[in-house]
Amino acid sequence: MKDDTAVRIELAILAKAPLPGLAKTRLIPHLGAAGAAALQAWLLQRAVATAVTADIGPVSLWCAPDETHPAFQHCRAYGNIRLLPQPAGDLGARMHAAVAASRTPAGTLIIGTDCPALTPGLIRQVADALSRHDAVLVPAEDGGYVLIALRRAEPRLFEAIDWSTDRVMAQTRLRLRELGLAWHETAALWDVDRPADFERLARRIPALRAAVAAPEQP
Repeated sequence: MKDDTAVRIELAILAKAPLPGLAKTRLIPHLGAAGAAALQAWLLQRAVATAVTADIGPVSLWCAPDETHPAFQHCRAYGNIRLLPQPAGDLGARMHAAVAASRTPAGTLIIGTDCPALTPGLIRQVADALSRHDAVLVPAEDGGYVLIALRRAEPRLFEAIDWSTDRVMAQTRLRLRELGLAWHETAALWDVDRPADFERLARRIPALRAAVAAPEQP
């Protein structure tokens, strides 16, 4: 039974529309543009379903390039999800915007769509840990992170970070220390960015290979 007295924390998802040529570009040589877009559609739905099932608070879906793509509209079927366009700027600016717009004073949890290993149970553990720390992170095996939770907006935490590199987590730890923030890290998870990542996922979910084998659109 859900504890109705639990503190609610907004869960913000940053996602790209599953458009060929826009989504999962590092996988286009492996899957083709249409296949990469199909994978993004699958990852998007999985992330939204995971967020709703976790039930830690309201869910917002920050959409790029905007919220009009049918795949984003379809996500409303999972529950009461607020759709918002991602603002201009780098990933750090967009994550800060999500924290600043949060509807829950107790904190905000941010995820992307690239980590199918993320579970509702882990999200609940992060939300619980946030009550005892200024920040909670789930590192990624590739040197980044797949989730960050913050008690309050800290714009400097996201500044001058080499996004999409293996230096992201190390630079973020340094920034957390500089800001004097107490943080907690879980065990690292893996995300899906490269061909080897897709093959790892396809071995676990064999049906996914056929789902992304759509022919290239003219």
